[in-house]
Amino acid sequence: MSKEYYKKRIIDLRAQIVKEREAKKRDNERYAKLVKSSSTPSTKAQYRKSKIDYAASHERAIERLKNQIEDCKKSIARLKK
Repeated sequence: MSKEYYKKRIIDLRAQIVKEREAKKRDNERYAKLVKSSSTPSTKAQYRKSKIDYAASHERAIERLKNQIEDCKKSIARLKK
């Protein structure tokens, strides 16, 4: 692969990270509203657990994208040699 391909890939991955962070923020807000508006303790607990699970899922996705960026940087460094 060419150096230009990896540079474009890095740009695309960074855009995906931004989208993932926005999705995480939206999910957190949505679940906070659900927790606040729920009436029973069991549904509140369920929504809190879901909020934590979704936030962790978004964090894993962000970390995966960061690792892909690092791999692209390593590939560019290999191409320079």
